[in-house]
Order: sequence, then C-alpha cells, then structure tokens
Amino acid sequence: MSTERSFSKGSAAPGLVPKGHVRLYSMRFCPFAQRTRLVLNAKGIKHEIINIHLTDKPEWFLEKNPLGLVPVLETPAGEVITESLITCDYLEEVYPEGKLLPSSAFGKAQQKMMLEHFSKVIPYFYKIPMSKKKGEDVSGLEAELIEKFSKLDEDLVNRKTKFFGGDSVTMIDYMMWPWFERLECFELKRCLDSTPELKKWTARMLDDAAVKATMHSQDTFKAFYASRVEGKPNFDYGL
Repeated sequence: MSTERSFSKGSAAPGLVPKGHVRLYSMRFCPFAQRTRLVLNAKGIKHEIINIHLTDKPEWFLEKNPLGLVPVLETPAGEVITESLITCDYLEEVYPEGKLLPSSAFGKAQQKMMLEHFSKVIPYFYKIPMSKKKGEDVSGLEAELIEKFSKLDEDLVNRKTKFFGGDSVTMIDYMMWPWFERLECFELKRCLDSTPELKKWTARMLDDAAVKATMHSQDTFKAFYASRVEGKPNFDYGL
C-alpha cells in the first residue's frame, strides 16, 4: 500500500508489511529519505512507501522511531532500520542484486571517506539560503561552498571517471545526489560554474533511471520550500 499523501496525527496505522517487500517511511521532499528511495529503485527492490507529515506525526510512527525522523525502513518481520546511510547499507547487504558498493574493503573505505567529506558540504545548502533570507551577506559562505565543490571536481579529474565510484553510478553518487538536485531551488547552481567535471557529473546523473524515478520538478521543489520558509510546509504539494 504505497501512498503519496502524508499520514498525520490521528491517521490509522498501516497494516503489516507485505511478504517479499520492504516498507519505507518517507517524506516526498526530504533529501535524506531520497537517498533510500534511490537505492530501492536502483536495486529493483520491491517496496512500498508511506509518507509522513513531519510537523504532525502519527503516534504509531513515533513508536517505530521516537526521534520522528525519516527515512525509516520496516521489514515483514517488524524489524525497523533508521538513518539514511544505515538504511542504504542495510539494503545493499540484504539485497545483493545490483551491487552499489565496491567488493574490496579499500573500495568501500574510499566511498566512506568521500561521504565523510561530503557530510561537511551538506550544511551549506541550508545555511546559505537561510542567511540570504535574513538579508545577510553570503559571499563568504558561497566562496566556501565553491571551494568544497572544487575538491569534488578535482577528485573526478584525478579519477578520470564519469562518476565518483567509476564509470557507472554507485552508492556514493546516490548518497550525494539529492542535494545537487536541489541546487537550482536553493539558487546555488552558479556555484558549479568553475567546476566543469562536477557539472558534467550532474548532467550524467540526470540520465540515471533511479534519479528520474525519484526526482521532482524545480517548480515543485521551489513551491514546497517556499511553504516551509513560511512555516507551513505543504508535504502534499502537487497532489
């Protein structure tokens, strides 16, 4: 029973997870939950999605994850897995088809190191728009983001590959992608102007089937984030 509209406080809990499927509790516009959706789609895993109203969460959802965050995976056995990176690692281990991580321990470590570096980049996607909204000078923050993008660009140049894990999309690409998909919405697309290889990477990612299956239009993103800035996030925008 996949649903688009979000479940809120007072809504009935969904039933058991169907056999042979995994259930993802998500939010349509959450980049962290999109990581898990990307992996589910890339690996062809049978799944259903239950969207959660994150400012008016159902009681039954808080029982599954008291932190109230998405993504959350649930199995037919009632096992619950939280946190985006952990859910993706779980799916990679439990569903071996369509491997997204390298087979070698060093290859896996390399992707984790890249991901650790990228975790320092994520805050800029929020700090810059919020500071701009307050009328603050963001030139320093933008310069820092451009510098971090330059390091990613340099990594692609040194690797001489189309993607960060080789010449096909791997886990690291999917873990980074959701924020690049939102660059235009956050008015940060120009920060790619001095990083030609990273710019090519974003164009290649747009051709990926899992990316196409999980993305929204920029107009939809902009409308949602505008509602969030106003303090009334419309989790069901466009439905």
